[in-house]
Amino acid sequence: MRDDAVLDRGVGETLLERCRGVLDLRFAVGAAGKRSHVASVFQQPPCRALFPHVEPGDPTAAVLLTTSGGLTGGDAIRIAITADAGASATVTTQAAEKIYRSLGPDCAIDVSLDIGEGGYLEYLPQETILFEAARLARRNTVRIEPGGRLLVAEIVVFGRAAFGELLTRGRLLDSWRLYRGDRLVWADALLLDGDLRRTLDRPAGFDGAAAAATVLYAAEDAPRFLEAARALLENSVCRAAATIVNGIMVARFLGRDAQALRGDVIRFCAGFRHAAAGLPARMPRVWSI
Repeated sequence: MRDDAVLDRGVGETLLERCRGVLDLRFAVGAAGKRSHVASVFQQPPCRALFPHVEPGDPTAAVLLTTSGGLTGGDAIRIAITADAGASATVTTQAAEKIYRSLGPDCAIDVSLDIGEGGYLEYLPQETILFEAARLARRNTVRIEPGGRLLVAEIVVFGRAAFGELLTRGRLLDSWRLYRGDRLVWADALLLDGDLRRTLDRPAGFDGAAAAATVLYAAEDAPRFLEAARALLENSVCRAAATIVNGIMVARFLGRDAQALRGDVIRFCAGFRHAAAGLPARMPRVWSI
């Protein structure tokens, strides 16, 4: 048995191996004239971080991966990413995160993002794919100090369309809490449970969507970029819109084709990071592999 795992009981009292992964990553500002650097990293399997060379003009980067190849019911991982005051970084994932069928318990993912005064963090994980009968409880907590900025994107895919799979049952709890200092300024939660197909097919709900996405830009200057965000959405293949909620730019995407929605999110994030942060209009290279 792996030393990072615990044994849990599933159907028929079978002993099942469960992982408890941890990744704690902190970026600090470099000396005068130097780029930000990785100040500390702690990782416990199946969580891992890689630190690739970045293309010119991009911030220091980390690429996260799950060495188990996916997660299932009873697994739990905790990810904590900090950008210290004045530090800049981009964090993404090596591939889509797969959430496999559960025999009963939820898979738990807890993400905390902390941005110090004047810091800039991009958290751009690739999509999360929910397999049939998957159960995922994901909780995201963000804390931003004055002058800090965050660009984050999250894509959820409902089933493996390439295999002809329709997501009919399972559970998804996806929640966000965003604080400026100690003040809660944005809260959001999505709960899908039980007969997922009925909910996903409702015209007034997800209208048959195969995937959904949310992009946030949390910064003091976010309202300035609302029109730029809406302009970037004009040629979207999927249904998409952007607004300002309590000083935070929130863009939503909903589409019946997961690949088309992914393409819309790529184009939007690439253009928005250029408009809001003056960075190259491209996503991290792993998004194109």
